[in-house]
Amino acid sequence: MRLAIVPYYAALLALLFVFLSVNVIKARRRHKVAIGVAGNSDLERPVRVQANFAEYAPFALLLIAMAEIRGAPSPVLHLLCMCLLLGRMSHAWGVSRPDEDLRFRAAGMGATFTAIAGAALALLLG
Repeated sequence: MRLAIVPYYAALLALLFVFLSVNVIKARRRHKVAIGVAGNSDLERPVRVQANFAEYAPFALLLIAMAEIRGAPSPVLHLLCMCLLLGRMSHAWGVSRPDEDLRFRAAGMGATFTAIAGAALALLLG
């Protein structure tokens, strides 16, 4: 079976990852830190936003792609992918703010967990 839905969302998530990575590069240059965060809390925030994305997005995409391969309905796949995309955007926005807005962070994690759990259930029950 050919993946028809997940690759488009994966591409959007890849662009978000590049954006987050550029933010890390800019912060490293601004603070003159080549690796790690050197105890700098202003640098730690963009580094953690990017790292958190890298920790969750690939695993969620893998599960959703497997659900698509196994024949999950298109509306379910779009819903799972939208949860993941909006969840990662919301989390990145909330955590990247110096005056962190926990509502965006919590909503982002909730949507991300919904995508992961939903894909897992689609695989187990499908």
